Amino acid sequence: MDVLITADAICDRIDRMAGEIGAAYHDGRPLTVVGILTGCLVFMADLIRRIDLPVRVAFITASSYRGEATSPGKLLIRDELLPDIRGRHVLLLDDILDTGKTLTRVVAHLLDRGAETVKAGVLLRKVGRQEVPFEPDFVGFTIPDRFVVGYGLDFNDEYRHLPYIGVLDGPPA
Repeated sequence: MDVLITADAICDRIDRMAGEIGAAYHDGRPLTVVGILTGCLVFMADLIRRIDLPVRVAFITASSYRGEATSPGKLLIRDELLPDIRGRHVLLLDDILDTGKTLTRVVAHLLDRGAETVKAGVLLRKVGRQEVPFEPDFVGFTIPDRFVVGYGLDFNDEYRHLPYIGVLDGPPA
């Protein structure tokens, strides 16, 4: 497996992203950080420990990939783990911006649930795959259109534990 982004580079960028997020929410009002499971878990855990603000943590599931699939299917959103977000600032975190469909739908869902504002942060933004207009507020890295794993991203629920972002050898089956 080729390493695309090293663990050290990820750590450095997350430090800088935490500073950007702190500056964006400088009014000191509480922030609800909502992670899209499961891919965001490692990214979110590292990021929230570096944000110097009062934060509340929540999760939502939004998935269009199942098992060994490498192309998206129908998006399913589940928000049973989401607290009341009415009138709150929400920072939505996801592992990767690919087509943009998931983030667009989840932002709309959070606004429908009463969030005052929703900003989005992604660890990775993949070039050349976006199908709907969506601009994340915070981006860790822009990457080429390759199938990546590690640091929370998986293939068939494996490789999430890797401390770096790697490109699988050959195309996934």
